[in-house]
Amino acid sequence: MGTVCIETQPEDIARAAQVLCDGGIVAFPTDTVYGVGAHAFRPRAVERLYVAKRRPRDKAIPLLISGVDALPLVARSVPDVAYALAARFWPGALTLVFWRAEQVSDAVTSGGDTVAVRVPDHTVTQALLAALEAPLAATSANLSGRPPPVSAGDVLAQLEGRIDLLLDGGVCPGGVASTVLDLTCTPPRVLRAGSVPRGQIAEVIDEIER
Repeated sequence: MGTVCIETQPEDIARAAQVLCDGGIVAFPTDTVYGVGAHAFRPRAVERLYVAKRRPRDKAIPLLISGVDALPLVARSVPDVAYALAARFWPGALTLVFWRAEQVSDAVTSGGDTVAVRVPDHTVTQALLAALEAPLAATSANLSGRPPPVSAGDVLAQLEGRIDLLLDGGVCPGGVASTVLDLTCTPPRVLRAGSVPRGQIAEVIDEIER
């Protein structure tokens, strides 16, 4: 069965949210590249992401949330510095790593005890999260090891028939991936350099592990 491609009008967003609630997987535009996601609290749907992308099972999947208020749904023992960082960089290209909340499944974390979380800075992604009323387990909408897609056509070239629905929001800006900062250690540690420079993070927190 082929992938259904629709637009990003409110009715399209509502349809995509229903597909996700029903355990489907959906591709959508983000502030960097196209992502593909599943309802974060549907472990079987998250498992489908690994199959669709041919993603190694030991590679955890990040979560997208609508805002800092949703953090308690996915993270525990959230340090105060997380809220300071969120106030400065969310929505945006900073991914924060936390101890996972109990309801975050092994399918998301590959059996680990931490989870990577970001608030995306894109109207379509935000609308989808609002309609879903839940976090998204999401990663780039490509086959593992292939270039990340910046258009709906790019997505279909790799994932046609492997995903249920595609929201065509035009061309994404592409660019540098998010910076990943681990808040489960003291001092916090940059796991991946990205769009948010280390120097800007240092303006918010006292110390970063080198």
